[in-house]
Amino acid sequence: MLKSMYLINKNNTFHYETENLLRVFFPDIKVVSVDEIPAFEDYCLAALSGSRVEVEIRLSGVISRAAEVYNTDDKADGESEESFFERKTALLLFGLLSRSTGYTPPWGILTGVRPAKLMGNLMKTWGEEKARDYFLRELLVSREKTDLAVSVAKAQLPITEKSAEKSFSLYVSVPFCPSRCSYCSFISHSNESAKKLIPAYTEKLCRELEKTGEIARELSLELESVYIGGGTPTVLTAPQLQAVTDAVKAHFDLSHCAEYTIEAGRPDSIDESKLAVMKDCGCTRISINPQTFNDSVLREIGRNHTGQMTLDAMALARSMGFDNINMDLIAGLPTDTLESFGKTLERAIALSPENITVHTLALKRSATLVTEKKNTNSPELTRNMLALVQTRLPQENYLPYYMYRQSRSLGNLENVGWAKKGFEGLYNVYMMEECHTILSVGGGAVTKLRAPHGSEIERVYNYKYPYEYINGFDEILQRKKAVYEFYRKHLFGNQKG
Repeated sequence: MLKSMYLINKNNTFHYETENLLRVFFPDIKVVSVDEIPAFEDYCLAALSGSRVEVEIRLSGVISRAAEVYNTDDKADGESEESFFERKTALLLFGLLSRSTGYTPPWGILTGVRPAKLMGNLMKTWGEEKARDYFLRELLVSREKTDLAVSVAKAQLPITEKSAEKSFSLYVSVPFCPSRCSYCSFISHSNESAKKLIPAYTEKLCRELEKTGEIARELSLELESVYIGGGTPTVLTAPQLQAVTDAVKAHFDLSHCAEYTIEAGRPDSIDESKLAVMKDCGCTRISINPQTFNDSVLREIGRNHTGQMTLDAMALARSMGFDNINMDLIAGLPTDTLESFGKTLERAIALSPENITVHTLALKRSATLVTEKKNTNSPELTRNMLALVQTRLPQENYLPYYMYRQSRSLGNLENVGWAKKGFEGLYNVYMMEECHTILSVGGGAVTKLRAPHGSEIERVYNYKYPYEYINGFDEILQRKKAVYEFYRKHLFGNQKG
């Protein structure tokens, strides 16, 4: 098994693209950048000399090469010369890697997080036919994935068009979980080890909500959606959750808010009292996330609930009037089979949630699944699982409405949100399409500021870990001045106020 590869980029700045492309074919390797070809180790060379692109790889002692001279007259509309040669380098390297490994990734040379956003932008500029052709011919994306990108781009358009110049969404981070899943690398702490931090964290979180609401009012920003996520927000007690939702209600104008989501997440963290808090605060959408209904797979990944608990939580939520529920599933989980995954999918469909979000397992470096070198499913099996999803969900009137990809995902595959018509998750689209500002609070939260009259984006970071968040809270409040500065610059020029 290939464990590492040396990467040499000569006369170009394409390191990010070439490294990510290597990870498409070898998701768990260590990539080491060097200046010269090593004597005996596996390596990848990408060199640019004038208009000539050369790529070379050595895998298990076998060297393969390819070279081509390109004419910059063939650049796509609006494409810079540097981007043109970067794309051509990727195409040449992709072909070499495909021939050497016998594997052709369905997303071609696309390594970015937001393929549907790219497709949407191309469709606006060139029209659907030319955008499709560019995906197929110039990016080597498969027809299946090109069709998916087009479908998602079309579904998102009416949602993004609702976003006004001063609209924003609010994200509230609760980075605690009942236990840590083996695939997880999020900045979240298991409840057992971090329970003592929750009261102080909740108090600081409510104070940050107060300050953030004050900023939104002073800038006359209009709140379109709220998302309380994590972690698992329902690890909070009902009174703690009530304090957070009360702070949202007290400090933000919810009169224009079209969607209010709370991730109930783990079925074993849901009870009637917490659902009552969510109902009373005006929450319109919740997530109940089984990931799988196979109990042996649940044990394998470290989740302390059963499939039956998900059924019970779903029934309780329905009985209390929740009529917009998302369920998360993961394709490619350890020990899961195509048959088992199919049964999970059918069970989810039978529950008829308004959203079903299907994720591809991502092999994150700090996840115990990776650090403990546990066996994982193959990219081909995972691809078959997603093919099953793409066949069955449309048959049940679910349509894809948002999509993103993670690094190190099995087979370089995607995560897709499917929804019944009229139940598309607004926050998910706003976040992925970056069409308006996301004001974020809590540990690990990242505020993403989008210019009202352009595409410029700035980020403001909170401290990651709960103890850092608590101890560095004053600094976090200071950082929020950047929100004022950004909007003064983009709405009012250099005007002071």
